[in-house]
Amino acid sequence: MNPPLNDIAAQWITLLATLMLVLQLFMVVQKELTTNIRLFALQSFLLATVAALVASTARAWHVFFVAALIAGGKVIFLPWFLQRLVRQVQISLESKPLLNAPLAMLFCGGLVLLGYVAARPFASVEQPLNNILGVAIGQVLAGLFMMINRRKAITQVLALLAAENGIFLAAISLTTYGMPLVVELGIFFDLFIAVMVLGILVYRIRETFSTIDVGRLNQLKG
Repeated sequence: MNPPLNDIAAQWITLLATLMLVLQLFMVVQKELTTNIRLFALQSFLLATVAALVASTARAWHVFFVAALIAGGKVIFLPWFLQRLVRQVQISLESKPLLNAPLAMLFCGGLVLLGYVAARPFASVEQPLNNILGVAIGQVLAGLFMMINRRKAITQVLALLAAENGIFLAAISLTTYGMPLVVELGIFFDLFIAVMVLGILVYRIRETFSTIDVGRLNQLKG
């Protein structure tokens, strides 16, 4: 049984989780692809810091390994890979989201509120991180909305990765302090394979249509 988090660690984790959600909202309204990639890298760095705090305070040593995976994969490798992809396709701006920035921010605010309402029945007096589940659900919902609202394939990949950050935030911060290590490794492996495949698809879409707007795939219908 892992010891509970102390109040100072819980406050820091809550602050870092809130900053992750703020960065997610910035990603929703940001149109420049390179900036979005950097925001995702910063968000992932905050997630790795949360994992390290949980691991050191609660003595959940396997979470240190998760923190290292997040730092190496999502803070360094995936941002480098996506920025390289942006340079190759030579398209750096999301020009036609379905909703403009003010409407998108308003909609995401409603999703964050929905996340808090959905998490309220699971709150516990003994749990020092009562607000984290609401933040995590709000981040997942905002990431899924970003996937729907954006038309560029690279931005949709970022939205998927950001939503997955929310899932890991919930898993790391709850009472069990993370999923079983084999499950976490499986998720990371599947995620990397998915990003690699999506990267290839983005390049092929750019070669075929001279754009990475996924809406152009409708032209492939027979």
